[in-house]
Amino acid sequence: MINITNIHKVFNKGRANQINAVNGIDLTLKTEEFIVIVGSNGSGKSTLLNLISGSILPSSGTITFDSADVTKLADYERSKWIARVFQNPMSGTASELSILDNFRLAAIRTKIKGLSIGVNDAFKKHVKEKIATLGMGLENKIEQPMGTLSGGQRQALTLLMSVMDECKILLLDEPTAALDPRSAEIVMRTADKLSHEFKLTTILVTHNLKDAYNYGTRIIQMGEGVIIKDVDTQYKQSLKQNDLFEWFG
Repeated sequence: MINITNIHKVFNKGRANQINAVNGIDLTLKTEEFIVIVGSNGSGKSTLLNLISGSILPSSGTITFDSADVTKLADYERSKWIARVFQNPMSGTASELSILDNFRLAAIRTKIKGLSIGVNDAFKKHVKEKIATLGMGLENKIEQPMGTLSGGQRQALTLLMSVMDECKILLLDEPTAALDPRSAEIVMRTADKLSHEFKLTTILVTHNLKDAYNYGTRIIQMGEGVIIKDVDTQYKQSLKQNDLFEWFG
């Protein structure tokens, strides 16, 4: 599904503060894989995620989704493939709009927008059913403004909204970093469920080694802009949680 070939990203090239953030990475991610990327600060994991999303473009190398070369496409041009959930729960939603209106906007994310949002009873029922799966009691509050919710509630809803429109790739950029433990667990369980249900290629960047251990089919450890370890499903199943902590010494 995703093929990354000899990708480099250099910031401030030729200056005293030049940063070689990603250094010649080759990586193939299969359809329906759930990849967890770990690494210390400055390891290049967030830069790699941004290169895949198109929010930054590579200095050299190529990125393809299936057979489509997306190397030079910006993030909005990749939106027909990608849905993304950010670290900040306030990102990706319209605070002043209701939960229902946010879901409707998410459902037409890649479609031509008309003058009407087009909410009907069938859509309301569909949204309520989806929200009810979270177990947060928000299915009866769909007219409530998104901005009145807690960070955990917004992040869980944002995750559900990410798959309201068609996508093939789900990018999770430290989605639980700002959440309390209960909300973080709900978000990760929901992400795992959606990944399987919609047969998504999912990439999670996280500092949470417990989540790296409990979720995903493959773990990649990065350091200084390169891949240090690439653990497949079979090897991952044999790992103990302490093994991950030992990676960071």
